[in-house]
Amino acid sequence: MTTPSDNKRGILRYTTFSRLNHWFIAFTFVCLTLSGLAFFHPFFFDLTALFGGPTMTRILHPFIGVAMSLGFVVMAVRFFKVNLFKRHDVAWVRRIGDVLANRDELAPPIGANNPGQKLVYWVMLLSVPALLLSGFFIWRPYFADILPRGWLRFSSLVHAYVAFVAIVTLIIHVYSAIWVKGSFRAMTQGRVSRAWAKHHHRLWYDEIVEQERREGGERGERPLDEHRMPDKETP
Repeated sequence: MTTPSDNKRGILRYTTFSRLNHWFIAFTFVCLTLSGLAFFHPFFFDLTALFGGPTMTRILHPFIGVAMSLGFVVMAVRFFKVNLFKRHDVAWVRRIGDVLANRDELAPPIGANNPGQKLVYWVMLLSVPALLLSGFFIWRPYFADILPRGWLRFSSLVHAYVAFVAIVTLIIHVYSAIWVKGSFRAMTQGRVSRAWAKHHHRLWYDEIVEQERREGGERGERPLDEHRMPDKETP
């Protein structure tokens, strides 16, 4: 039976499917950002060369948007439960100064995702449908030609503003993943060390330990003693 933890490899944080889906969304979002900027301002127009010229860029952009939206729906469903805000998240936010000052050991324990990660989830959960819907309204030649001009102007404005919010949000998301050592590796290798899980996501770590105890008891094995876990992150 597959367990979420392995003494040598660490604790499973993201499955292979989750990681592949995440990187698919990331790749398509970058493509959308570059192709969208190419039409947002003349300064970025040369970016169309990355997609085969302006005509091909205009053709590809909405199709890439649909593909990214489908991938995001899968991720949103899979991670909905762990991104619900809990009472301990409020206490963590109140100590955000300690977290930003690298004194996160003073912050209250949190679950699988911290409030910042949850905020990214909810911002994107609102942004992606807004981008998809407004994008449909301005999609030529399929929908734009049958809508009133006022709708096109309003949809273009919404699309631009929401895209700006989404881009800034994901820039912060990427920066945070690099800033918190071990986070980026979790999305590439899937596993994190026990010390990392215990330090950054103590409530989630406790759930893993409890699951191991139950499974160990069913197999007649000695229960895991979390007090004997290493205090420093292992490579």
